[in-house]
Formats: sequence, structure tokens, C-alpha cells
Amino acid sequence: METPCIDVCIIDPLTGLCRGCRRTLDEIADWSRLTPAERHKIMAELPQRTLPAGEP
Repeated sequence: METPCIDVCIIDPLTGLCRGCRRTLDEIADWSRLTPAERHKIMAELPQRTLPAGEP
């Protein structure tokens, strides 16, 4: 199963996004139940999700 996880599991308190993969907690929890198309859609959105200044 394709996943953006890079084993850096820290949820940013300001954005609610994982600092490693930029998914929300709900997306992470639901990941294995999503269809491949749903996972692909989320993965396409991840590069545009921003974290606070100074974060990768």
C-alpha cells in the first residue's frame, strides 16, 4: 500500500498536520480503509500543505 509516511510522527499543534507526512490525524487513522484513488488524491495535495516557518 502506498503511503507518504516517513516515520516522523509529530502532529503540529497549530495546523493539526503530521510534520513528517503532512496528513491529518483522521487521514492517518483512515488510511488503510481508503481506496487507492482516495489515497492518491490526498497524496497529491500534501505538497501544498504548509507547516509553520522553519519546518520542512
